[in-house]
Amino acid sequence: MDFALTESQQMIRKEVAALARTFSMDYWLEKDRTGDYPWEFVKAFAGAGWLGTIMPEAYGGAGLGITEAAIVAHEICAAGAGTSGASAVHFYMFPPTPIIKYGSEAMKQKYLPRIARGELLMAFGVTEPNAGTDTSRIQTVAEKRGDRWIVNGRKVWTTNGQEAEKWLLLVRTSPRDARKPFKGMTLFMADLDRTKCTVREIEKLGRACVDSNEVFIENLEVADEDVIGEVGNGFYQLIDSLNPERIIVAMEAVGIGRAALERATQYAKERVVFDRPIGQNQAIAHPLAQAWAQLEAAELLALKAAWLFDHDRPCGPEANAAKLLAAEAGFQACDAALQTHGGYGYAKEFYIERLWREVRLYKIAPVSQQMALNYLSEHVLGLPKSY
Repeated sequence: MDFALTESQQMIRKEVAALARTFSMDYWLEKDRTGDYPWEFVKAFAGAGWLGTIMPEAYGGAGLGITEAAIVAHEICAAGAGTSGASAVHFYMFPPTPIIKYGSEAMKQKYLPRIARGELLMAFGVTEPNAGTDTSRIQTVAEKRGDRWIVNGRKVWTTNGQEAEKWLLLVRTSPRDARKPFKGMTLFMADLDRTKCTVREIEKLGRACVDSNEVFIENLEVADEDVIGEVGNGFYQLIDSLNPERIIVAMEAVGIGRAALERATQYAKERVVFDRPIGQNQAIAHPLAQAWAQLEAAELLALKAAWLFDHDRPCGPEANAAKLLAAEAGFQACDAALQTHGGYGYAKEFYIERLWREVRLYKIAPVSQQMALNYLSEHVLGLPKSY
């Protein structure tokens, strides 16, 4: 199967790499220290049109595929931006996809052009503290009153909650039925109304400049016109829309690993201990070579998954396997890079420790490694469902 990059895709890679590298590692180090949102970075990518990469042309986007989005994400990360830069762009691409696929025409006209221009930042409200990975057990509920819905509940790990104007909100609109546990959930494009929502930032390991939050919702009103798709089918619409996100996350993890590997390789050539460059020692060279091989393999599988998706072919096994392998490869590359730097790897000024902290997220989110393995066990190997 030929999924090598086309000339136009190679041009995208070159242009995004050049733009991303105008933001230095010191820029991201400062954002990590202060926690300030990287608006300069977002505006630069908005101005170049990259926020609308997969947005349909009718709504101000470029109308490109998942392969192009994956290239954009990879080059942002390979430039050293890590999840701090990737998430800032990622959230203009993927939270809007349920609107693209299932939203009314009025909703698309109202929101998508603003998102493509970088004028509307969205948050994401799915995860709940008492549900974990069993989304069927979310407890946030919406009650219909006339032409409005009244929402009450609690969300956790809501990205962009400090900055966002709207949020993609998954709620229960009918009680859980054990026979069809994922029915009865509905997606809203809701206002993140601070008079009805208490937003508390979560201090976390990495990506300090892109906030994560716990949100307490009390009598939040959502208009009927802000229901995305069909009432009661929100979970299925969400999963259908966000499945390709696993491909993008895989490419981000590969990019972060490559950024760390690039710096570690240079350091291994320049650092002299016992009258020889440390890269001459196999204890240094072999882990870096292993990291390169693992990153190459993960990227190829992610690009295969993207090619399949863009050609309307099934890609569930490839997308899950790519995310699984890339999360491991990205982390192992960052770990090898940190070990190469020795004590200096622990110092912020050498940049590696930030990449090491940030890439660790992808072994947990947006889907855990165990859930990816569950998919492969059941749907590829035909083993009994284990959860």
